Amino acid sequence: MSWLAVIAAVCGTLLIAGCQTEPMRAMRADLANAGADIKGLFGGNKGDAALASGLRQYEDGNYGEAAKQLQSAIDQGLARAGRVNAHKHLAFIHCVSGRTTACREEFRRALAINPGLQLSPAEAGHPTWGPVFRSVKAGR
Repeated sequence: MSWLAVIAAVCGTLLIAGCQTEPMRAMRADLANAGADIKGLFGGNKGDAALASGLRQYEDGNYGEAAKQLQSAIDQGLARAGRVNAHKHLAFIHCVSGRTTACREEFRRALAINPGLQLSPAEAGHPTWGPVFRSVKAGR
């Protein structure tokens, strides 16, 4: 089986699970096609490597390690888009782990950085964090 077929199968599985965001699938596909290093997609801030690691851990379902890496990335310093992405994924992790209060707080942090933040249709339709995000956004 070719690598492309393997990547397609993994992405398809994650899409069905509802825990994979469209921007991350597109980023992964672009990386695979171009053979680029993930660091090249980020602005060169100190926390970029931790962000990339956290997002990979998230994609692999290792939520505990993903949360540590995402928080480390925020603490080390990220550009605006990276901070929003890290807080959004932390919110997802908290929501699926049953920590609704922490989920709301992470969505609030993401929206404080980018009030226009919108979830992708797949993210917005997720039964766990979709309603929480809509509630937080409506309350702003």
